[in-house]
Amino acid sequence: MKIIALGSSVLVMAMGAVSMQAQSKTPYPSMAALDQYLMPDRAAEIALARSAAPDSISRDAKVLVLGPHGYETAVEGKNGFVCAVERAWMAPFDNPEFWNPKIRGPLCFNPPAVRSILPMTYKRTEMVLAGQSKAQVMEGIATFAKKELPPLEPGAFTYMLSKEAYLTDRGDHNMAHLMFYSPLVDGAVWGADLPKSPIMLNPQFAREGIDVFLVMTGMWSDGTLAPVNN
Repeated sequence: MKIIALGSSVLVMAMGAVSMQAQSKTPYPSMAALDQYLMPDRAAEIALARSAAPDSISRDAKVLVLGPHGYETAVEGKNGFVCAVERAWMAPFDNPEFWNPKIRGPLCFNPPAVRSILPMTYKRTEMVLAGQSKAQVMEGIATFAKKELPPLEPGAFTYMLSKEAYLTDRGDHNMAHLMFYSPLVDGAVWGADLPKSPIMLNPQFAREGIDVFLVMTGMWSDGTLAPVNN
C-alpha cells in the first residue's frame, strides 16, 4: 500500500509539473494590464480604424475608439458605416491569442453589420473591461446572444483591409480580407478552406449561431496589392 501511495504521489506531482509546463508555454494565459490594450494617441486610433476600408467609405463613417470602460464615439458619421479597432478578445474563445495585447484589428462594419454584429463587440468589450474572466464572458455573451442580440441581417459584412493591422503573432501578422456573416451553414456551401480557395470559415461567433466567412481580396484599402496566402 505504501508503494502504491508513493507511486500515486509521484504521478500527481508529475501531472502537476506537466500542467505547469503547459501553462508556461501559453503566451497569453490571462488579460494583460489595461493600458497595454489602449492607444494613448486618439488621432492615431481614428486613423487606424479608418484604414480598414477605402477612403470613399471610411471618411464618412462613424469612428469608435476604445476607452477604459468600452468604445466611445470619436467621430460622428453620415453613411451608416462604423469603423473601429478591435482587440484580441474578439477572437474565438479557444484562440491562444485571446488576451494578446498587441492585437489591433481595424474594421469597418456596413449598416446591416452595425445593427446585428457590432453589438457583440460592444458587449464582449464591456464585460472584459469590467474585469470578467474568459469563462464569464463566454457565459455572458451566450445569454446576450439569446436574449438581446438583434437578428442577423442579410448582407452584413465588414471591411478589414488595413495595411497597419496586427491580427496575429503568426506569419506576417496581417491579411487583407472581407468578412461576411451568415447563419450556421456547412462551409462547403461556400467552398471554404479548400485548396486554392480565397474563402476561410472563421468560428468567431459559432457559439452565437453565426458563421463568419473570410474572403481574401489581394488589395489593401489604399488600392495597393496585398499578399494572398492559399
